[in-house]
Amino acid sequence: MQHSTTLALAVRVVIASVTCTFFQPDEYFQALEPAHFLVFGYGDLTWEWTSKPPIRSIVYPALNIPIYWLLKILRLDGTSLLIAAPKLLHGLLAAGTDIWIRELSQKTLGQRHVPATFFLSLTSFFHVLSLSRSMSNSLETTFTTIALCYYPWDTTVRPIRSKLRKFLMFAALACSVRVTSAITWAFLFPPLVWNLSRNPALLRAFITEVIFAVCLALCLLFTLDSTYYGMPTLTPLTFLRVNASSISLFYGTAPWHYYISQALPLLVGPALPFVLHGAYLAFTQGPHPLKLLLYTVVWTSAVFSYAGHKEWRFLHPLVPVTHLLAARSLVSLYDRAEPHSTTRNSSLGIKRTHVVSLTLLSLTPALYVTRWHSSAQISVLSHLRGLPDTELRSVGFLMPCHSTPAQSHLHRPIPLWRLSCEPPLHGEDLSIYRDETDTFFKKPAEFISARFPEHVDPTFPPSVDAPRRYVWPSHLVFFGALLREPGMEGVLRAKGYAEVWRAGNGIEEDPRRRGGVRIWRWNALNTLIE
Repeated sequence: MQHSTTLALAVRVVIASVTCTFFQPDEYFQALEPAHFLVFGYGDLTWEWTSKPPIRSIVYPALNIPIYWLLKILRLDGTSLLIAAPKLLHGLLAAGTDIWIRELSQKTLGQRHVPATFFLSLTSFFHVLSLSRSMSNSLETTFTTIALCYYPWDTTVRPIRSKLRKFLMFAALACSVRVTSAITWAFLFPPLVWNLSRNPALLRAFITEVIFAVCLALCLLFTLDSTYYGMPTLTPLTFLRVNASSISLFYGTAPWHYYISQALPLLVGPALPFVLHGAYLAFTQGPHPLKLLLYTVVWTSAVFSYAGHKEWRFLHPLVPVTHLLAARSLVSLYDRAEPHSTTRNSSLGIKRTHVVSLTLLSLTPALYVTRWHSSAQISVLSHLRGLPDTELRSVGFLMPCHSTPAQSHLHRPIPLWRLSCEPPLHGEDLSIYRDETDTFFKKPAEFISARFPEHVDPTFPPSVDAPRRYVWPSHLVFFGALLREPGMEGVLRAKGYAEVWRAGNGIEEDPRRRGGVRIWRWNALNTLIE
């Protein structure tokens, strides 16, 4: 067990440290940016943090506050630790999923399946991509896995109250990080209550502790959020209200079968055939705990399918359960093999061919998405951060909004602006509503002419009227595809800008994000040359 814990910690910290690609804006704007703003007094807050009432809780970003505060006190915030320290924290938290999936496998399937489950967790494509990142779904996954370990799976044994308390504590923590985690627990609570009903005294005690855990979690959220926002705030209510409205649809919609046809296959990756086989075995042969977990996956996926806005990462907490299903399949296939087959791997209890194929098919694409895909959206901030103060006076991002981190990676108290993409917060018709990013990319040259001054102010003042009016910065950041828009390159050169840095960005489906990432710098001499 100790060796497995050390291995899990080492793997997740290494993955977190070497990951240098952009995956989701929430990794920064719902985690690092609010914490940076609170500690250092400047940053880039999205509309979720500034709307009245706000919809985001400070609970998850608060994990990064002690790190930033310590770096500030020690005057190390100007070093690479500003980026590395939060990565270390989230790598350690991610390891909790691998550590506790072993315990969950032991309790639901037995010791025979533990090595295979642990192997699947460590080599999971989506775990490599997302688990070690600063995303609330990742911590929710860890808390959910731990909570499931304390769930009383053996219905023949009287539940232990101390373990029930731990189950409630981690389930409440998962809901505090993401309130939608309650969907999972809403399915698992009725069987538990039915089991406890055989002991009325224990049932009464459990219900009392459920009420206590819910009240404690709500008090924690209310206290932290009210302190952060400076007014009475209970963000779960506003979060649910906003996400149940048409506002969430602004960020994209998907068909009802999205989670079945796209999300779950992507989440489980090359283990999909074994997950399906394991689901069949669980449904037809059990054991009962695994069958209940299978039903939990079906229930949670079905409930999430009712929402118009869908993202595959919303089901990340279910990925450890799919590893249990896959392990059930792999061990079953191993047991069917001939006793003296040379294709076995006795240390994991699964066939050697399965070990090799799953490792290669999972880790090869994982290596690409953690090292190269969208890497320029991160490295551009590293380049800017390394420029001297006398050169980097201000930065403007002519990109689809939130395409890069902001002050959590730049860490310069200088004017910084980006195109906005606020949803229709005031009841606008979603079918005709266009945010500023849409308006810009429809006719970029016309947007520049209407929203920017005719000449560049060499003092580079802040754009106080953004998003209505902008001020030209010392450095512009954009994707290379922008230069192919009619008139754009000529406009920028005429203002005195010229390219000083570029980097490739991997394969990109969005045509607006193609052509790599560029930095163009203003120089008065360029104006004279033009």
